[in-house]
Amino acid sequence: METDFLGFIFYEKSPRYVLDRLSLEEILKIGHPGKTGVFVNDGIEKITDITEKAGLKLIQLHGDESEDFLIELKQKLQPDVTLIKVIRIGNNDDETREKIKCTLNSYRSLVNYFLFDTDGKAFGGTGKQFDWTLLNEFKIPLPYFLSGGISEENIENICLLNQQPFAIDINSKFELKPGDKDLEKIKKFISKESQRDDLTKN
Repeated sequence: METDFLGFIFYEKSPRYVLDRLSLEEILKIGHPGKTGVFVNDGIEKITDITEKAGLKLIQLHGDESEDFLIELKQKLQPDVTLIKVIRIGNNDDETREKIKCTLNSYRSLVNYFLFDTDGKAFGGTGKQFDWTLLNEFKIPLPYFLSGGISEENIENICLLNQQPFAIDINSKFELKPGDKDLEKIKKFISKESQRDDLTKN
């Protein structure tokens, strides 16, 4: 089974907190080019230290990191480390639209990718889908990941997006329990998506 990215959650309040299961040394030994660390409002020193010790290739920022924070972080990281800024989307209203617009404009030159996820009361996955049609109202200036309650039942609706995602982020709908992935379900999903992509290309 091939995956492009492997996500490691470094948010201590998450039930998927990776350091409860693996050490940084064990993560370092995982030879995957898409090792992604997920951080929520951590300090620059902590992020850079974990990135180096775990051999992370991508950093996903899921908190309220400022533009100045991003500028300083980029200066401290190795130049080949890729940055992903998460935009959490709640209600389909004008306030949400303004938030998306401002984030796209402010961070477009500071990160490599955006990731759109469902907003919730706390940071981390909600297992719920936000209104994907909101994305059709914007010209997204960077490739983006789509996240938030993606499942076998709603994956077909991605075709309704004017600007297709660079990648999709699957999580809670493909777990036996938090942090324990259902590998057979993921294999089936990847196979189904590969077949759909082949039909689209033909």
